[in-house]
Amino acid sequence: MCRWFAYISPEEPCLLSDVLIDPANAISKQCSEHYLPQLLPHGEEHDLDDSNDALMKMRNSLLNMDGLGVAWYTKAAENYIKGVEGQRPALYKSQSPPISDFNFRNLCSNTETHCLFAHIRATSGSVVTQVNSHPFVFGRHVFMHNGAISNFSNVRRDMTDLLSFDAYCNVLGSTDSEHAAALYITNLTNHGAKDTWEKEYPIAEMLSAMNKTIVQIMELQQKQLGEKATPNSLNFCATDGRKMVATRFRNHATQQPPSLYWSEFAGRTLNQKFPGNPDGADKVNEAATKNADEKIGKHTIIASEPTTHDEGEWHLIKANCALTVDEHGTEKEVPLQYDAKFNAVDPNFP
Repeated sequence: MCRWFAYISPEEPCLLSDVLIDPANAISKQCSEHYLPQLLPHGEEHDLDDSNDALMKMRNSLLNMDGLGVAWYTKAAENYIKGVEGQRPALYKSQSPPISDFNFRNLCSNTETHCLFAHIRATSGSVVTQVNSHPFVFGRHVFMHNGAISNFSNVRRDMTDLLSFDAYCNVLGSTDSEHAAALYITNLTNHGAKDTWEKEYPIAEMLSAMNKTIVQIMELQQKQLGEKATPNSLNFCATDGRKMVATRFRNHATQQPPSLYWSEFAGRTLNQKFPGNPDGADKVNEAATKNADEKIGKHTIIASEPTTHDEGEWHLIKANCALTVDEHGTEKEVPLQYDAKFNAVDPNFP
């Protein structure tokens, strides 16, 4: 399945190459290699085939080679455009694999930001084209997804009926994920027009809009398909540049959602200014300019896979829960609210 990486901090910017390219398990390397502590066996004596979870093996056998996207927040527009206040997202998308994309590598080597989304895509059926690559931008808000809305073709038309006019017009591609993004922004702004996308909303309202989006998708599936509906994998993430909400969700009684981790420590290990190395305690960071006792600013990373090999730096988000990060950088994990009647049967992995 897809992979995504998100970074946010009220205090400490990150260099894109530090977090997206340089580590051995950076997202740019996750096209084919995977590291999923607590979900899959790993280490020299293990490989993917040692897992007894058939669904997990299937998800992680796919190559994430169908598109690349990065969104990072910058204050450039505020400095030039009247009426713009605060950070706004810049966006880069490509069909090239990230490790061989010259423009991507060059951009990352000289760009820093306090808020970053990165995504590599494994298509669930829609066309491989730049507009179908994540993330998706709605004003100051950005959205990305790992997983799939099951039976999307059966509910796509009904989903569009739920969208505000401007959100519908902003859907440029054909993916289930972009339609989910449009539904989220519709819920967040209460069917607001395009100008409402430039506003900030409290973290509680961001969480509520995300939870509502998930429930609406399942309601449409039950309406159209009844007992034939199959489970969704909805690892969503949305940000306005100052706050963030992410979900790890699958509407099945026992199956795990796709992997999703978070860390309040890994940013220091990834930041080349500080001592330490993301690839192991035995590796020396000769580029460090800070002392071992110097502290890094408050930050949060949410990612499909850990990008440092210190498992102690990472927490696995519980199944069917959301992680919120407020404007002060305070993280909170909360259960998503939905009726168990929406749990579906997976005919491929009973």
